[in-house]
Amino acid sequence: MGQGSGVSRGDRNRNARLARLRALVPSTNAIVGIDLADTKQMVVVTDHDSKVLARKTFRCRAWSLGTALDWAAQQAVAKGFTGVTVACEPTGHRWRVLGQLAADRGMPFVCVQPMVTSWSRRTEDLTFDKTDEKDAVLIARLTAQLRCYIPEPVDETWGRLRYLGARREQLVVERVSQVQQIRALLECVWPAALDTARQPFRSRTWITALSVICERDSGDLQQTRRRGLAHFEQAVRREITRRGGQKPSLRIVRHLFTALTDQTGVLAHRRGALERVQFLLRDWQHTEHQLADTEARMINILDELQLTELVTSITGLSAIGAAAILAETGDLTRFATARAVVKHAGLAPREKLSGTFTGRTKLTGQGRPSLRLAAWRAVWGAQRNNPVYAARYQHLTSLQDNKLTLPKPKPQSQRPSCATCTPSSPPASDGIPTSPPTEPEQPQQPPSPPNQGGRKQAVGASPTRH
Repeated sequence: MGQGSGVSRGDRNRNARLARLRALVPSTNAIVGIDLADTKQMVVVTDHDSKVLARKTFRCRAWSLGTALDWAAQQAVAKGFTGVTVACEPTGHRWRVLGQLAADRGMPFVCVQPMVTSWSRRTEDLTFDKTDEKDAVLIARLTAQLRCYIPEPVDETWGRLRYLGARREQLVVERVSQVQQIRALLECVWPAALDTARQPFRSRTWITALSVICERDSGDLQQTRRRGLAHFEQAVRREITRRGGQKPSLRIVRHLFTALTDQTGVLAHRRGALERVQFLLRDWQHTEHQLADTEARMINILDELQLTELVTSITGLSAIGAAAILAETGDLTRFATARAVVKHAGLAPREKLSGTFTGRTKLTGQGRPSLRLAAWRAVWGAQRNNPVYAARYQHLTSLQDNKLTLPKPKPQSQRPSCATCTPSSPPASDGIPTSPPTEPEQPQQPPSPPNQGGRKQAVGASPTRH
């Protein structure tokens, strides 16, 4: 309780949030609930008791809903209301279009979470019906109960950062997938190549030498062997220089040259698999170039927002790591409290207390999964260089009770074979760089990113509690 007022800080924050929502959903406004779809838009006008005043189906695209809003405003005025509040679910891109149309007409606009709609649908009747007509009324009813939220305001600069962040995440996933496929193919047809460097996919020399073998000699290991070691070293050195490097590691080059005679693996598939590795290496290099360009654009936006110096003042946090987080959160000034940001990420603790019973506290995991992933990547890299994060991590991993533990490495026999190395293979952290090169290098077996709650996510959650 604060100052003996009988109202807690949480009560004050909740009351302030409800006051902001009430300003957008005043009792003098009717509520327009819209269930958005591709070419069919269901529009209902209700009062604050969820009584339907009018309903109409519009066969049009989202950009043509201006006519529907004008119709809804006329219906509301005819029933004695002074205006309308527009509400919908954040469906694809259409809700942004509707928000723009509402703003052009000076109409308040709010959104209802689809998860809340799904839960509330069960309270309507015992049939669990899901129809456009019922969903539109349900959206209006939830809005009248203030079980809605204020969408992120439209801003050109922050919007650009959001789209670049989504592009970067796509490229990171593609890069991880390409590396996994290369690893799986080599494990199938030429496993000796993976043992020639400690971390082959982090070694520029190893990657370049493998490219020389696949590109110049089309994966013909015997032909590369016949050319001789000196010729191979010279070709790798030229390729390293062309890619912006200085000189190769001759130890890795010689180990890879020695592995050319190794006969372990499915030899009948070796030529074809190495040809596919050639294509993947090209794709990987192209993805790296696109990723570098995207990250440079994101950092330029941070400079434009004058936030680079501020975010990099956190020890161990890189500019691109902070940009990835801000791309998911948007302008942080739209959050009333720091805890609101934590809840938005799904990293808030979920307590279980009832009388004398105390259950296990986990993370909610109900926010933006991509924000949790961005925060986990940034904090996991920063904890090696930030004394506060390092001390927190050391404390959690040295507890006697409820100790934070790392997942066990996957056994060699359980790693994917060439039969499973498809573009849809899930990302893994098995020594593969899952964060951009500009961020601190990650250990080979980082803990799983926070997505389902539990004590293991405390590392990612602790920095946001300050």
